[in-house]
Amino acid sequence: MKFTVIGAGAWGTAFAIHLARAGQPVALVPRRAEQAQALASGRENAEYLPGIPFPPSLQVRHDLAAALAGVDVVLLACPSQALRETSMRVRENLGASRPALVVSLAKGLELGTHQRPSQVIASVLAQLPAGSLTGPTNAAEVARGLPAAMVLAAPAEMAADELQGIQAALSTATLRVYTSDDLAGVEFGGSLKNIYAIAAGCCDGLKLGDNSRAALLTRALAEMVRVGVALGARPETFYGLSGFGDLVATCHGAWSRNREFGFEVGSGKSVAALMAHRKTVVEGYKTAQSFHGLCVERKIDAPILREVHAILYENKAPASALNALMTRSLKRESAANR
Repeated sequence: MKFTVIGAGAWGTAFAIHLARAGQPVALVPRRAEQAQALASGRENAEYLPGIPFPPSLQVRHDLAAALAGVDVVLLACPSQALRETSMRVRENLGASRPALVVSLAKGLELGTHQRPSQVIASVLAQLPAGSLTGPTNAAEVARGLPAAMVLAAPAEMAADELQGIQAALSTATLRVYTSDDLAGVEFGGSLKNIYAIAAGCCDGLKLGDNSRAALLTRALAEMVRVGVALGARPETFYGLSGFGDLVATCHGAWSRNREFGFEVGSGKSVAALMAHRKTVVEGYKTAQSFHGLCVERKIDAPILREVHAILYENKAPASALNALMTRSLKRESAANR
């Protein structure tokens, strides 16, 4: 099964390495020609994954049309806000090829439209099935072949045998891939956890201790379920890899960009200054803006998300946001209040 990975950041590169190691024909397509040349000659991504060599079979291409010729599965490894433009590039270079699935590796909602990644892809590539691959996966660990698990979500109307074939091609002894037809739930979980990771980082930056982080994550999961279900997802999805699993990994991992960003904010750094000098993308930053707008529009109660938005976009002090959460009206812990 032929794969093309578009986007050569840490995650796109890691997944291309995984596929090549699994014996699948795979082309990695960087955005810039000079990056493609550097990766092809150095046989490693020294900028994002230094010290991890490319398998000999991994092709690095800059010619997108050539990379898409005869492709079975396209994986888009770009930031969520670049997904529409990347999908348009795919459409312009696809030619006669008709991949079985176009898969987003992004985790976030598009600003303005509030669309999930697969919805953005489907709006541009209307004739092709669009899915999402997500879960608790640190790029460097996947690239090194450490054990991990993910979930591949695809449209419910996709043929079961076709989806199972892709699942088998993606899976190895070190990366176990599950499938789901709750595409909305899988993508909402993968997006929301980045917002809560910023909140967890703020707690750590404020030096609030383990108790506060544990309470935050518990209530974040409850909020994730409530928001997701209100938007049409199934509640059980959020207790799986794309919800609880990714939430735990992103809120605790020292590698997490969103947690690190929140830590800096909680430590007193300016949000504007941190964003101005960043080289890597903090998906939770813009996703908080998009989700906040969506929740206001749909009248969904999401206090943690609301306070994170206030910290990022209204200059609210993290300590004040915490106080607002801690002094909300008291209630009973029950399924109705999750």
